[in-house]
Amino acid sequence: MAEPRIWFEDLIPGEEYVLGSMTLSEADIVAFASAWDPQPMHLGRAAAGETFLGEFTASGWHTCCVLMRLMCDGFLCDAASMGAASIEEVRWLQPVHPGDTLTGKRTVLEARRSRSRSDRGIVRCRYVLENQHGETVLVATFPAFYGCRTSAEVAS
Repeated sequence: MAEPRIWFEDLIPGEEYVLGSMTLSEADIVAFASAWDPQPMHLGRAAAGETFLGEFTASGWHTCCVLMRLMCDGFLCDAASMGAASIEEVRWLQPVHPGDTLTGKRTVLEARRSRSRSDRGIVRCRYVLENQHGETVLVATFPAFYGCRTSAEVAS
């Protein structure tokens, strides 16, 4: 595994970063729903028309997975990421339809060194997915752990 390029020290509060974009096809939405969320509104236009939504939409969990993929491609696979222990917020604000292009954005809200482990820091970020019309479809906020380039003792 290559040495990380992004460390705790590189994630600065207030920093905004575009993660990338992904377009969801009808086949993508049906494949995900068939495997993980087989509710009628996610399985095709005909079945969706009979639901309370009345329209074919991607599963909210599918949009969460799109965000995770954009995070990995956009920075996590190059970071000293140590995972997350919780999610503070996930909100689905608009439906996602076949052909929508989702763009992910990250804003660093706060960053602090761990008090109990000097080799890592905790970075709280807000993630947003917007569709091609600039509408926010998903918001997620959570803290995650990142390895430190330098130990707390060296940094002080």
